[in-house]
Amino acid sequence: MPGVLATAHALSRVRLALAAARAAQGAWRGVDRDSLSASWSVALGPVIAAVAGAQLAAAQGTEPWLLRLLGRDPGQAESDRLDPFSLAGITGDGTPLAHALQVPIRTTLRLVGQGMPIAHAMARGQALLNLMVRTAVADAGRAADQVAMVARPAVTSYIRVVEAGACSRCIVLAGREYGTSSGFARHPRCHCGMEPVTAEHKPEAQDPKKVYDSMSEKQRKAAFGEAAVKAIDEGADIGMVVNARRGMTTAVAFGRTVQATTESTTKRGIARKATRSKGPRLMPEEIFRQTDDREHQVRLLRRYGYLL
Repeated sequence: MPGVLATAHALSRVRLALAAARAAQGAWRGVDRDSLSASWSVALGPVIAAVAGAQLAAAQGTEPWLLRLLGRDPGQAESDRLDPFSLAGITGDGTPLAHALQVPIRTTLRLVGQGMPIAHAMARGQALLNLMVRTAVADAGRAADQVAMVARPAVTSYIRVVEAGACSRCIVLAGREYGTSSGFARHPRCHCGMEPVTAEHKPEAQDPKKVYDSMSEKQRKAAFGEAAVKAIDEGADIGMVVNARRGMTTAVAFGRTVQATTESTTKRGIARKATRSKGPRLMPEEIFRQTDDREHQVRLLRRYGYLL
């Protein structure tokens, strides 16, 4: 089973995501239905601040968590510390929040234009906003965890941490071990986390069937569906019942072939043009995808501002 600290770390990120989603939904409910675009543009600034603030808080929790869990890594350079500001104000694929959070209102306008009643269209837009906000916060936290793990030479891999309320696709991946730079398979609004593995810290891997057994009947049916629950209860292999890869990705992207952003963050503001390098700023996951050489990964993480 994952350690208490890893579980608490993941749950803290879930709470941050929920708080940001509530703030965004409050702003959405105040949108003027007679002036959708204009009123959302006015509301968007505080929403971006709330989401970026939650992303920053999620990323800021990484270094204290790893220090408490693993102690100091003697092989890590003092300069190779995570910069949490580098992961706030953008989505997991590098899109600035100011652009990404226009999608719900554009979706609403499109649905209204297609003849959907405005109340229904607004509800669809709100659901999309909720999904995007919670995903953005979770992705920032997971990216922070992975960047900080790669910067610690003692960390050799990570184990996927899954809670009982997770979906079926995540539950069948519970306890799997991956290299530190392996992309984290997730779906929108996924709240799974990771726990590092070192020579001294070897967390017990979760067993998907034990996670399933710990769930209530209601949770099982919500996650797996009634037919799958019946099959599993009758002895079917949980991994055979669930297609773990369906709907899962290591990049929540919007048609991008390379995960990059032209935005960076500083303590003075949410987002500004990157200054450490010319051209697009690669996202951490793209760095890990492009090279499996750890020293080169660390150099690129420094170059693009993820490590101080």
